[in-house]
Amino acid sequence: MPTERARKAEKGSDNFSRNRVDPREKLSDPFSAAHLPGDPDVWIFIIAELLMFGAFFVTYVVYRAAEIDLFNASQLTLDRGLGFLNTVFLVTSSWAVAQAVTSARRNEPRTVPRCLAMAIALAAAFVVVKVFEYSAKFDAGITLSTNTFYMFYFSLTMIHLLHVIGGMIILTVLWSSARRGAYNPSNTKGLETGASYWHMVDLLWIFLFSLLYLLR
Repeated sequence: MPTERARKAEKGSDNFSRNRVDPREKLSDPFSAAHLPGDPDVWIFIIAELLMFGAFFVTYVVYRAAEIDLFNASQLTLDRGLGFLNTVFLVTSSWAVAQAVTSARRNEPRTVPRCLAMAIALAAAFVVVKVFEYSAKFDAGITLSTNTFYMFYFSLTMIHLLHVIGGMIILTVLWSSARRGAYNPSNTKGLETGASYWHMVDLLWIFLFSLLYLLR
């Protein structure tokens, strides 16, 4: 007959077997381990873009320090209200994209295209406001060659605007796929890839708004 110690060891072994998690199950659970969202290749692109804009930002700060009075005076001609409004548009748009990814992971296919449509509409509003700002400056005779500040202002914001338009195209493709029910807990990679790019666009604008509109 088994001893008391043997029975306890057998019981403990049974409990361990019941509580042990199959490593294959853990790997199949998208929430079980931290990972970079989306395609790894998009992160190479994002890092390269951030480094490029980082170099632009450092150059801007250096030139600003050399002509601080000119930069401060020119900065006062910008409309902070419109700049803040565009910040709200992009931050809210980024939130909507994050909600789309969350909805796909929760297997809520109807919510995904709605969130993406909201993000696209807010991005379009950003473009409209930016075009209005440019038009007001051009009507006042202010161009990229007016002074050093406006050379940076138009160059940086126009490059960013191209990123916004590119992001809108990506979001529209994702929206079209989402309407067909393409995204679910087992298929979020494409959605996460587009979302990662869009969050980068949002982050870059926050830096641009701070440097161009707020920094004194």
